[in-house]
Amino acid sequence: VQLQASGGGLVQPGGSLRLSCAASGSTFRMGWYRGTPGKQRALVARITSGGITDYADSVKGRFTISRENAKNTVYLQMNSLKPDDTAVYYCHAETYYNGNYAAIWGQGTLVTVSS
Repeated sequence: VQLQASGGGLVQPGGSLRLSCAASGSTFRMGWYRGTPGKQRALVARITSGGITDYADSVKGRFTISRENAKNTVYLQMNSLKPDDTAVYYCHAETYYNGNYAAIWGQGTLVTVSS
């Protein structure tokens, strides 16, 4: 499985962005992590193929993760963005190959929140 992410960019505080990530195969869970220089990559949000979601406390109520299983695509709608949301966002997917668990990372997409 390979991941193709898109949707980052520059936005003013209070603005919105939507990230997309398409997987080349089926996954049982997909999500987004983010990282900045000197900080470990941390979970932002993730969603299972059944629609069960997890969010970091810092984004609850502002970010919404969703997925289209038919397209193996996950979306992250980010509203009310803050400067602290500035980071490289990485798509992440979990799947099984011949019964073995595998975790895959996509390339990062930069989100900059600044006036």
